[in-house]
Amino acid sequence: MPPAPLLLYVDAQYASPYAMAAFVALREKAVPFEVGTIDLAAKENEAPKYSRLSLTRRVPTLVDQDFCLSESSAICEYIDESFSGTPLFPTDRRTRARARQVQAWLRSDLLPIRVERSTEVIFFKPTALPLSDAAQTCTQKLFFAAEALIPKDAENLFGQWSIADVDLALMLNRLVLNGDPVPQRLAAYATQQWQRPSVQQWVNQRRSPL
Repeated sequence: MPPAPLLLYVDAQYASPYAMAAFVALREKAVPFEVGTIDLAAKENEAPKYSRLSLTRRVPTLVDQDFCLSESSAICEYIDESFSGTPLFPTDRRTRARARQVQAWLRSDLLPIRVERSTEVIFFKPTALPLSDAAQTCTQKLFFAAEALIPKDAENLFGQWSIADVDLALMLNRLVLNGDPVPQRLAAYATQQWQRPSVQQWVNQRRSPL
């Protein structure tokens, strides 16, 4: 009997940037997998059944037979090391470390942007609320780092595409797709990354109204 396909739990609204990264990673590897949804608003992530699978009670969570793993960066690394296909991280040790740095930074910093330009502005509808002073300060920090990271006339951060491109493009698209001012080069990078087929498969998921 063949092993059961992987199971990826994501949020029911398909709006989590972290679930998106894990979904894209699996699509890039062309690994068969099923998707399960967790209604965070209804606190399904706190239910005993899910708590037994996800130590952190968050999405995404990947189930690979008798192994369950939460936290998107860990999931992406596990997928990259477990399956052939498109590499998710650069092969060079230092460049790979830089990609992981980008991922860790985008997950732990820039909170005013993540709050005031939640992924609802990407996957549901933009907001007319202006950015606060704190968020504007964060946008300048984001732009400075992105300008330094993205080589001139390059499509990707590190030559070949990596999963860090998805994370950076999503952070920039919180602003681009809301109509906030973004330097042209960075907006073009984010728009181009958004057209990747694996990303579009997430973007085009059917979503229930908020």
